[in-house]
Amino acid sequence: MIDESRVEAGALRATGVPAEQVLEEVRTLRAGDAPTHGGRLFAYVYDPAVPGLDELAAAAHRESAHVNGLDPTAFPSLLAMENALVGAAGRVLGAGPGTTAPDVVGSVTSGGTESLILAVKTARDAHPEITEPRIVVPSSAHAAFAKAAHYLRVALDVVPVSPETLRADPAAMAAAIRPETVLVACSAPSYAHGVVDPVTRIAAAAADAGVRCHVDACFGGWTLPYLRRLGEPVPPFDFAVPGVTSISVDLHKYAYAPKGVSVLLHRDAALRAPQYFAYADWPGYTMINPVIASTRSGGPIAAAYATVRHLGDEGYLRLSAITRDAVAGLADAVRAVDGLRLMAEPESTVVCFTATDDGPDLFVLVDELTARGWHTQPQLSYDGLPASVHLTVTAAVAPRVAEFGPDLTAAVAAARAAGPVRLPAELAALVGALTPEALTPDLVVGLAAGLGLGGGEGSDAGPLPERMALVNTLLDAAPSAMRERLLMEFVSLLQRPRWTPS
Repeated sequence: MIDESRVEAGALRATGVPAEQVLEEVRTLRAGDAPTHGGRLFAYVYDPAVPGLDELAAAAHRESAHVNGLDPTAFPSLLAMENALVGAAGRVLGAGPGTTAPDVVGSVTSGGTESLILAVKTARDAHPEITEPRIVVPSSAHAAFAKAAHYLRVALDVVPVSPETLRADPAAMAAAIRPETVLVACSAPSYAHGVVDPVTRIAAAAADAGVRCHVDACFGGWTLPYLRRLGEPVPPFDFAVPGVTSISVDLHKYAYAPKGVSVLLHRDAALRAPQYFAYADWPGYTMINPVIASTRSGGPIAAAYATVRHLGDEGYLRLSAITRDAVAGLADAVRAVDGLRLMAEPESTVVCFTATDDGPDLFVLVDELTARGWHTQPQLSYDGLPASVHLTVTAAVAPRVAEFGPDLTAAVAAARAAGPVRLPAELAALVGALTPEALTPDLVVGLAAGLGLGGGEGSDAGPLPERMALVNTLLDAAPSAMRERLLMEFVSLLQRPRWTPS
C-alpha cells in the first residue's frame, strides 16, 4: 500500500525547491520542445521576429497576471484594455464609426475555440423556442465548431466543400439551412488549406433565411485586411459584408500576442446579449460572465494590449508584407519540385501541398523535413481530399525561405529513396477489423508499443519516435471515428501523473 505522506504528485514536494533550480527544471523540460522562434516551425506558434517584443509582452503580462477579469468594477484597467482590443479588432475588420457596422461590440476570450463555442452558444440561446437547434458549416470549418456542437447539444450539418476550389459551396450551404438552423458559418480563411470561403453569398443566404452568419477569421482576420491594403485580391469577408453578424479573430496568431487571446465580435449589442451568463439564485455574489471562464487572468490581455500598441498599424502592415513575400517564396519552392503540387494557390498565410500520383510518400517526406530542422504539419486524407502538408507562414520565416527550397528537394529525394511506408499486416488488419467501441485501453497500449510510442502502466511514456510516418500512415488508413478514438486513448496514456518518493 502506498504511503501518501511519502509520495509527491509531480510538482508538489514535501519541501520547497529553490527558485533558480525550478527555473532550470523548466528550461530543461523546454529543451525537448519544438522551436518557437527561428522560422522553422510551420504550426502552433506565431513569431514576428521583432526584437524586444517578447520581453515587452512578458513584462505587461507580469504587471496584470494577478488581476482578475471576474469583476471589471474591481479592476477597471482590465476592462479598459479589453475594450481597446475589441475596438482595434473591430477597426481591422471593417467596423466602427463611419462604417456600415458602427455599433460592433465584443469580448476577449482565451482562444479561437472559446470564441467559436460562444458564437454557437449565442446563436442557440437567441432562439429558446427552437428545441433542437442546428448549425450549418462547410467540411473545411475548424473542428472547434464540432466541439461547440458537442458541448452545447446542437446538431451539426456539415456541407462538403468543392474538391476543386476547397471552398464552401454557397448553393449547398443555402440548401442545408432548415427551420431549426440558428447559425451558418464560413471561414476566412480555412485553416487546413488557407482559402477564403465565398462569404458574401453565404451571408446573403443566411440573411434571407433569417439566420445569423459567423465568419471564423481566427486564423486570418488580422492579416487579410492588411494583405488587401498591400494590393492582394482578398475577397470580402468582414463586417462590410451584409449579413455577417459575428466574427472571431485570434490575437495570439497574426497580431503576434502571446498565447491565450482571441476576440469575438458581434455586429451590435442586441446580437451579443445571449452570450452572457448570469446567475443570482444563490447566497454568494451574482455571477455575470460574458465568456466561458469566470476567473480570468489579466496577464494575457495585458500582453496582447502591449503587443498591439507597440507594433501599431504600420508595424502590422510591414509584417504582412514580409509574410506575403515568404508565402510566395515557399510556394515557388513547392512548384519547383517534381512530385509535389499545391493544394490551392495561396491567398492568405498558408502554403498547403500534397504529392502527385507519382510523388513521394508524404508522411515520409514530413519526417525527412523534420530531420532537416523543418517542423511541418501533416494533414490526413479526408472525404476524397488527399493527405497534405500544412505550412503556417509567419514573418520569422522570411529569412529562411532561401534555405527551404534546397532542403525540400533533398527531402523529396530521400523520401523517394526510402519508399512508401507499409503497415505491418497485423496492424492493418487490426485497424480494419476494429470498431471504436471495441478499442480497449489494453489494445491501445499494445498498438502504441508496436508503433514505438511507449506508454502503459509502469512506463515513463517516453518521447514520440523521431519518425512518425508509420503512425501517420496508420491514422490515415483508419476511418475518422477510429482516428478519434485512437488518439483519445493515446493522449490518455500520456496524461498520467508519475508518483515518485519525495
